[in-house]
Amino acid sequence: MTNQNATAVAASAPAFRALHTPGSPLVLPNAWDVASARIVRVAGARAVATTSAGLAWALGTADGDRLTRERALTAVAAIVDAVDVPVTADIESGYARDAAGVADTVRAVVDAGAVGVNIEDSRRGAGEPLRPLAEQSERIAAARKAADAAGVELFVNARVDTYLRGVGDGPDARVALTLERAAAFLAVGADGVFVPGAVDPVTVQALVEGIDGPVNVMAGPGAPTVAELAALGVARVSVGSGIAQAAHALVREAATELLTEGTYGTLAGGLDYAELNELFGG
Repeated sequence: MTNQNATAVAASAPAFRALHTPGSPLVLPNAWDVASARIVRVAGARAVATTSAGLAWALGTADGDRLTRERALTAVAAIVDAVDVPVTADIESGYARDAAGVADTVRAVVDAGAVGVNIEDSRRGAGEPLRPLAEQSERIAAARKAADAAGVELFVNARVDTYLRGVGDGPDARVALTLERAAAFLAVGADGVFVPGAVDPVTVQALVEGIDGPVNVMAGPGAPTVAELAALGVARVSVGSGIAQAAHALVREAATELLTEGTYGTLAGGLDYAELNELFGG
């Protein structure tokens, strides 16, 4: 990254951080490529967040720590170059086996021009579904240290997958475990806590009250509205791979209609060709 780009990233990071306001949340319709990022921006997004799943699918790879760091960050850099607002990157568990590797990934994120990251605490393969607390804390701390050394106030969003992975024996135990992990991650340098899968208002309220930092909720069909989440004190609302999934469902529906019925009704309501072309300077 050039000195000019580094200066621009360092300058935009505090502005992105300031968007995380409890009660007036940052709303992020997650993107997965340049086209979706530009569409999201034109729709009025104040920042762009990537979805690791959507990005992996677009690159022909399954989600779940299968994409390489190089391919992922090349895509993130293209998204950064395509929009005029801050970009935060979902980097799964850090595209690395250990804390040192997470630090390398964060340096690459900064080089790509992003000003935020999501780092999840899920563990793939056999064994417990979540990384041990000490190990994940070390990974979060490494991310913080690498960003600080680069001179960028990178927003580290620590993802706690207790609800996504169904960890904890009952609702009260799950809340307590989530709060324990959230506190540990904030203590070592995380800026916010992301708890996907937690959308019940009572649960969200408990998390907001118990976490000493901005809380990110992943919303979707059946979840409270943004206004309702704002009233609970949520500081960030995202939709993960939801938009990508909806887009791919439309592709399947249109293809199936064409191949089975020989009709084109699904194509009605598509974005205008000229409008889309204009997004790319056409």
